Amino acid sequence: MRAVTVRPPQPGSLGLSDLPEPEPGAGELLVDALAVGVCGTDREIIAGAYGRAPEGRERLVLGHESLGRVRGAPADSGFTAGDLVVGVVRRPDPVPCEACAHGEFDMCRNDGYTERGILGRDGYAAEVWTVESGYAIRLDPGLARVGVLMEPTSVVAKAWEQVERVGARAWFAPRRVLVTGAGPIGLLAALLGAQRGLDVHVLDRVTDGPKPALVADLGATYHTEEMGEVTAALRPDIVIEATGAGRLVLDAMAGTAPYGVICLTGVSVSGRHLTVDAGCLNRELVLENNAVVGSVNANLRHYRQAAEALARADAAWLERLITRRVPLARWAEAYAPAPEDIKVVLTLGE
Repeated sequence: MRAVTVRPPQPGSLGLSDLPEPEPGAGELLVDALAVGVCGTDREIIAGAYGRAPEGRERLVLGHESLGRVRGAPADSGFTAGDLVVGVVRRPDPVPCEACAHGEFDMCRNDGYTERGILGRDGYAAEVWTVESGYAIRLDPGLARVGVLMEPTSVVAKAWEQVERVGARAWFAPRRVLVTGAGPIGLLAALLGAQRGLDVHVLDRVTDGPKPALVADLGATYHTEEMGEVTAALRPDIVIEATGAGRLVLDAMAGTAPYGVICLTGVSVSGRHLTVDAGCLNRELVLENNAVVGSVNANLRHYRQAAEALARADAAWLERLITRRVPLARWAEAYAPAPEDIKVVLTLGE
């Protein structure tokens, strides 16, 4: 079978490899791949920023945003041939830490976890893959064109869960949410906000292309003004920050209504220095009872929440998030970004 692989942490080692088809172990599904999503994490691994091959191997099969169709499943697995499935990315550490032992492996406390297509486990950018039945999530059959959005949706589902759990420390009835960034995470965060009946606002620098219309079609409002102007006008109850841009992160912390919740989902690039009035920021957070929480990855609960959210969404709207579908024969094109990309998908089957 063909698979997209890298040799981490060697930059520029991306290639198409011919590998033996995997044999399912006890309790594992054998899955024919349909598609794999491409994201910034993949490009950072390709650039040599991080990543780790499975033990004893030089190359790692890339890809953590999966979608496939079950070819074979154990009789007691709850899956049958033909099921549409996604494989979970992270696996708990073997110790395990307290969080992993309670199923919260997205909150691993000792960094002993592994991740498909990222750290120590082959990913899903292969024509055939296996997955433990306990780490596979069945999707609605109608999501065959867009189910590859499941992994980023699980990240967003976790972010919303974190916001709601933090808000529940006291009475919490949010009305308005500001999402910064209209990439896949930001747009999916806006979708889940709209599904909650909130007044959703999205801030991005882009003024043309598909993003403004995608936001408008959610019944949300698209902004391109400066962050300070937007927060001053809106005073959002919730900010979901999906860019990782240092200045936006700081502005988000200072821009909510009292008793606001700020969830940071974007990963900032280190090395850039900003001048910050730390005293003013501290005063703002303390006197307004604001809370800031970071959120990354997802556990099984969040994947199930994501599957429900996608099943409720307009499939035509979801399909518009996928701005390029690249066949495996032209695999290299999928990893070269284009200006109007939102989500790029490498198609592997059907």
